[in-house]
Amino acid sequence: MRRAIAVLATGAVLALAGCATDEPTAAPSSAASDAAGSGTGEQSKFFVQADYDNELALLDATATGPADKPWEQALNPRTVDTAKFKKPGPYKICFSNAGLNNPWRQVGFKTMQAEVDTHRGQIKEFVHVDAEGKDQKQIADINDLLGKDCHALIVSPNTTATLTPAVEAACQKGLPVIVFDRGVDTSCPVTFINPIGGYGFGHVAAEFVSQKMKPGGKVLALRILPGVDVLETRWSAAKVAFDKAGVNVVGVEFTDGDPAKTKKIVNDYIQRYGTIDGVWMDAGAVAVAAVEAFQDAGQPVPPINGEDQLDFLKLWKDKKLTAIAPTYPTYQWRTPILAALKVLNGEQVPSPWKLPQPTITSDNLEQYVDPDMPPLHYAMCGCTDLPGYPQRWK
Repeated sequence: MRRAIAVLATGAVLALAGCATDEPTAAPSSAASDAAGSGTGEQSKFFVQADYDNELALLDATATGPADKPWEQALNPRTVDTAKFKKPGPYKICFSNAGLNNPWRQVGFKTMQAEVDTHRGQIKEFVHVDAEGKDQKQIADINDLLGKDCHALIVSPNTTATLTPAVEAACQKGLPVIVFDRGVDTSCPVTFINPIGGYGFGHVAAEFVSQKMKPGGKVLALRILPGVDVLETRWSAAKVAFDKAGVNVVGVEFTDGDPAKTKKIVNDYIQRYGTIDGVWMDAGAVAVAAVEAFQDAGQPVPPINGEDQLDFLKLWKDKKLTAIAPTYPTYQWRTPILAALKVLNGEQVPSPWKLPQPTITSDNLEQYVDPDMPPLHYAMCGCTDLPGYPQRWK
């Protein structure tokens, strides 16, 4: 795992692929976008051609594992031996979480908690620490957990580079570390778990938008924030697709995952350019806000991507939008618990552990729209068989 590249999906949402933090952001000016020619600017420093090629190939790969349990499946798995971590249970499993600061992460964590409940015979204690979207708090959280006699440590990093030393410190303690959702710049964790990843998400969405809009039309790209691998790779893959298609990307703006800010950005671009012919998003949390901005302006909603958040799926169905939803499934929150138990039992696990990453299209939209679940629920939770469903997720 040279660099574990992650999310939220997609993502998405982040999905925010699970990705809001308190870091300051800055949006490129329209002048800078115009000067860049295609408007996509320079390629991200996170872009790695081999990883991009691998993820796009995985979009067509067949997963191994139970057909009805994608959180147990793996794409092109390469397993690692974990015999050195084997110990008798029951176990204390600790989890350093980047945050619970968006609906994607809240749905995912409820799913993880329910997964823990199905293994109470093997798990005597589950310790969760919320970093609240702050790098320094998560670094302190991990350091604190190293003195808590954890048998295994699960980490969902807030940002990639900044959390790498803390993860390495945990590895050096001899603790089995499992990273998921977002990656780190080290190969020391036993495994890194996530769906196909940001390149796959960004590519699927950008290809759809490019193909559905008029040739040479104007695209507005809406991003959440910089510095998180799953989001950076979504955008870097979209850049490749947009540059290849020759579309005119008139703006690349950061929304901070804020619906009000999203509406203002979209409205500003409508006022500036008259029409926008496509909207690409690196996470779907504010997709409804973007759609509403066009509706408020009396404009047709152009081809757009969101994620599997139900408010977007319901709006898509009701308004018959031209849309697609690449996903960063919240069912991935089940997999780290399964992996931790396998490692502590000395069983081999895939490393990296790549999960399937389904895409919602107009052809299969109906099966994911659940009117009985809340608007901010994620359809790909993989949680319908878990204790407390559906009340726990409401």
